[in-house]
Amino acid sequence: MDRAIYDVSQINAYLQQTMDNDPLLGNLCIRGELSNYKVYPSGHHYFTMKDAGGALRCVMFKSSAARLRFRPENGMKVLALGKISVYPRDGMYQLYCTGLMLDGVGDLHAAFEQMKAKLMAEGLFDPTHKKPLPTYPGRIAMITSAAGAAVHDMLRILRKRYPLTKVLLLPVRVQGAEAPAELCGAIRYANRWKLADLVIVGRGGGSLEDLWAFNDETLARTIYASEIPVISAVGHEPDVSISDYVADLRAATPSNAAELATPDQGALRQRLSDMEAAMVSALTRQIHAGRQRLRVLAAARSLQSLTGYFDERRLLLDSMERRMLSAASQNLGKNRQRYACMTAALDAMSPLKVLARGYAIGKQEDGRLLRSVEQVQPGEKIVLALTDGDLAAEVTEIHRRTEHA
Repeated sequence: MDRAIYDVSQINAYLQQTMDNDPLLGNLCIRGELSNYKVYPSGHHYFTMKDAGGALRCVMFKSSAARLRFRPENGMKVLALGKISVYPRDGMYQLYCTGLMLDGVGDLHAAFEQMKAKLMAEGLFDPTHKKPLPTYPGRIAMITSAAGAAVHDMLRILRKRYPLTKVLLLPVRVQGAEAPAELCGAIRYANRWKLADLVIVGRGGGSLEDLWAFNDETLARTIYASEIPVISAVGHEPDVSISDYVADLRAATPSNAAELATPDQGALRQRLSDMEAAMVSALTRQIHAGRQRLRVLAAARSLQSLTGYFDERRLLLDSMERRMLSAASQNLGKNRQRYACMTAALDAMSPLKVLARGYAIGKQEDGRLLRSVEQVQPGEKIVLALTDGDLAAEVTEIHRRTEHA
């Protein structure tokens, strides 16, 4: 009996056709853990799914990977959608994955947490970067849907709280794939042309999918780069978006954003009234003090008599003259006493006083004082100064004094 002989490629093609025609293998949802996840320059994703008992090779082509809402990482528990087939060239079967979902956690939630962690690490949420809001904004740009209820709520509150501000509406889509680009474009437009002192970006409530445009990375970076302060007002109070974290201020709702953006005219009126009352009170006190001072001045002697002013000045001059003379006299007495003390000290040190007590002063002929016998030789002439005159003398002998003398 002859046995049929097949080529390897024929068997691989047969297995591929068999698997492709199997309804079970053509529409699978497989649970497993991601391993050896790689993204190639072509845009295709290659990875392995494994559990305690085995492993399965997988590939996700670029077109399917572009729809991922989170970044797959090794170790993640996922559900993979796709079909099992054979790659004829290698003769190995693998899962051709068309979609990935996190097992037990929504992929949108995972994408949100990943984006939040990434931007936080880059410093986009740093409080030191957040700009202060203007106290009295002259113009406010609202970037939201023109058809939503949020814009009408904000306009109503702004008119009620602070009608002096001008409101500019930049209508954009706030939901869908085109929304992030329109939101970014409106923010850049407002900054480029300096349209407002403050920007409010937001929309009304909705599901996580409805609000997803405000979790866009490009939008977050655009808000961060805005020179105009930005208030993020997305959804209801429990809803939190990436825009809320990166904006200069987060509002719980669009209505709350309008309240945070402007002062309350009622409070301003009360403050102005209080300031007016304080000014009136201060002016009243000032006028009262001025009148009191005027009464004192009116009762002054200088105003009661034409010569009173000069009489007071004469009295002041006389008093100053007396004080100056007294000070000069005291100073002169101190100087005289000091002079007497210095004179007595000089007199006590005078050489004439020494001569008066019977001493003489020896000098060489050139006038230098003799302090030692070493200065003269026998036969030299010297001068002896006495209290009533000088004597010319000649040295005949020199007697040196010994240390014991």
